[in-house]
Amino acid sequence: MAVKKWTAAQVARKVMDHEELFILDVRNTDAFEDWKIDGHQFEYLNIPYFELLDGVEEILPKLPIDKEVLVVCAKEGSSVMVAEMLSEAGREVAYLEGGMKSWSSYLEPVKVTDLENGGELYQFVRLGKGCLSYMVISEGEAAIIDAVRFTDVFTNFAKEKGVEIKYIFDTHLHADHISGGRMIADATGGTYYLPPKDAQEVVFDYTALTDGLNVKIGASQLDVNALYSPGHTIGSTSFIIDNQFLVTGDILFIDSIGRPDLAGLAEDWVGDLRETLYSRYRDIKEDLVVLPAHFMMIDELNEDGTVAKRLGDLFKDNHGLNIEDEAEFRRTVTENLPPQPNAYEQIRQVNMGKITPDNDEQTEMEIGPNRCAIR
Repeated sequence: MAVKKWTAAQVARKVMDHEELFILDVRNTDAFEDWKIDGHQFEYLNIPYFELLDGVEEILPKLPIDKEVLVVCAKEGSSVMVAEMLSEAGREVAYLEGGMKSWSSYLEPVKVTDLENGGELYQFVRLGKGCLSYMVISEGEAAIIDAVRFTDVFTNFAKEKGVEIKYIFDTHLHADHISGGRMIADATGGTYYLPPKDAQEVVFDYTALTDGLNVKIGASQLDVNALYSPGHTIGSTSFIIDNQFLVTGDILFIDSIGRPDLAGLAEDWVGDLRETLYSRYRDIKEDLVVLPAHFMMIDELNEDGTVAKRLGDLFKDNHGLNIEDEAEFRRTVTENLPPQPNAYEQIRQVNMGKITPDNDEQTEMEIGPNRCAIR
């Protein structure tokens, strides 16, 4: 029986379409518990590869015969060998091409909406990392917000849509993933914007992303307005797109709020975080739909695969927006922090332009879940 090879794109479709899948993950237990392929209807069995070297007979009763089985490892090799052993035992299985390394890098483009004044808005969902990037398209022009480092995904998508990338924005200096913004600007001739308060140590040229900046995209005059919203970083800036959507960067998520400690300044920035969440955001209309830069859990995806929710609903449902006592808020924000992102200090250095690791080194830096939120 031949062993099937699945791509990350095929697995992503099963996530987006809420399909069933059984995953046999043969990585070490600590790696599996830290980070796995999340699906709405996925089941899992974690058996480290070294426990299967003498054969797979003992795990056969644990594997379903009425569901598709996918074998996953870190980079592919171990899963191929286990899948072949299962196939020889008469089971129909597949392995993930490129392993978790490929899953971490895959982006799924999802259309959010047709915009009121013409144009389209797309969300690029990085399922394996929880990153969310955006592309606004109008009348042959495009703007990108919070692009990850896989720049070909964005430039090829723009070509497919027949649009020119004119503007590239980062809502802040990222610490959990490497930005592709500067590289896209270099490749396309577009203008790269970065908040100046986050850019004091960068070693490259950029255009200042400032409060109140209004950039027009296309002949339809679609507005992308900047809203200074510090707290995750001191320069964090949100966007209001076409008076319909609020792109919040890493300040506000669907089920949590941003952490203020990744530059080592949690105590200094917690006040800014509260001011943004409890004052600045409450001064804008509640009908805006929040589009964050990350999601934490698969349950945050809507039925259509987007990660989006009305601001007014978040004011009701998001615990981080409902801590009335300021001292309690400060404790929550500074004492309930998850582990810091993998290699976050080096990632900040890359995003400042101070170091230039090769592709394999960048992949290792980004391996693992995103950890931008407060639990």
